[in-house]
Amino acid sequence: MAIQDTRDQDTRIEPAQLKGVRNRKRALQIAAAIAVLAAAVWLTFAWLSGGRTVSKDRVRIATVTRGDLIRDIAAEGRITAANSPSLYAEAGGLVTLHVVAGDVVKAGQMLAQIDSPELRSRLAQEHATLAGLDADVDRAALDAELIRSATLKSLDQARVDQTAAQRQLQRYTRGFEGGAVARVDVDKAQDDVSKTRIGVSHAVKDVRLQASSATMDARNRRALADRQRAVVGELQRQVAALTLRAPFDGQVGQILVSQRQNVQTNAELLSVVDLRNLEVEIKVPESQARNLAIGMPARLSAQSGDVGGTISAIAPEVVNGEVNVRVRFDPGAQPKDLRQNQRLNARVLLGTRRNVLKVERGPSMDVGTTKAWVLRDGIATEIPVSVGLSGTDAVEIISGLVQGERVITSGADDFKSGETIRIR
Repeated sequence: MAIQDTRDQDTRIEPAQLKGVRNRKRALQIAAAIAVLAAAVWLTFAWLSGGRTVSKDRVRIATVTRGDLIRDIAAEGRITAANSPSLYAEAGGLVTLHVVAGDVVKAGQMLAQIDSPELRSRLAQEHATLAGLDADVDRAALDAELIRSATLKSLDQARVDQTAAQRQLQRYTRGFEGGAVARVDVDKAQDDVSKTRIGVSHAVKDVRLQASSATMDARNRRALADRQRAVVGELQRQVAALTLRAPFDGQVGQILVSQRQNVQTNAELLSVVDLRNLEVEIKVPESQARNLAIGMPARLSAQSGDVGGTISAIAPEVVNGEVNVRVRFDPGAQPKDLRQNQRLNARVLLGTRRNVLKVERGPSMDVGTTKAWVLRDGIATEIPVSVGLSGTDAVEIISGLVQGERVITSGADDFKSGETIRIR
């Protein structure tokens, strides 16, 4: 039996058909060459008309417009109590806590106690010393009275002697005049009067000096007692401060020690927060802080909505390129249920400029920019511009640009001055 082959399936190709296939291949090759040539021409034109070609996705383009420029500063802040003191240990000892974090307390309520045997012992010793000094003061006062009494007695005795001597002189004088007394006795009587007069004078001085001496001694002893009384008073204050009490109506914040812990002097124990007077602390970049002033209005975003506030304090120093600013809620505007360190968004309103030429802010278009990249017919070129004030999301254009022009606001950091960039 004969085997079947594919002879009946073959078709004979005539020379004319083979020529058509060759023509089609040649046409495809010519079309591919034209496409490659067109791409080369386009790339050459792009290279000649612009130094580089940059994808549009790499840059951000904004249009210059005219309108109102709202100037404000947006920042994230945290709630902080205007009055949140920390309580410290006046002396070392064991701490007994009577509250826990979050407890609501009243002014004067006991919060904690410190047991300090050393301080109480010092107070007892100083009390004893004060009692001894008070006794010395009383003794000095009594000695002054005794000295005054003795000096007065001597003065009185001197005056009595003077009176007796004068009477004796009078008798001798009359006797001398009657011839019954010798002249020498009269002279002796006169000398006795002079002697008693001197005695009285010295007795008067002794009274004054002894009184001054006794008074000075009593005053010195009283001063020592007063000094010791001040020492005792300070120790009494320290002992009373061992009982920590709430300085105002508020809430216990953090407790930094554990129950019955032995603490050192001046150790921080706990804090009390006055939730009735809260403020928002925000951090403002150094470049924007120069525009702030105390009393400027602000808007604070809370869960219940936006509320008003006012700048109450601006820190005088820059820390890590930022300035701390405190914003106080307007009277009656403080939301309820706020907590310490809770986060809020704040906007400080600096003002509004009406009908100005402006463009969107960006790294390549901000305050201090002197040149801008303007996009015209797909080509970005650098031109000089003058930028004014900065707003929330736009900057004021003083000169160099007109309304409707398109400007590259971001992505032009690696563009070189003087070159032209084709934006694809």
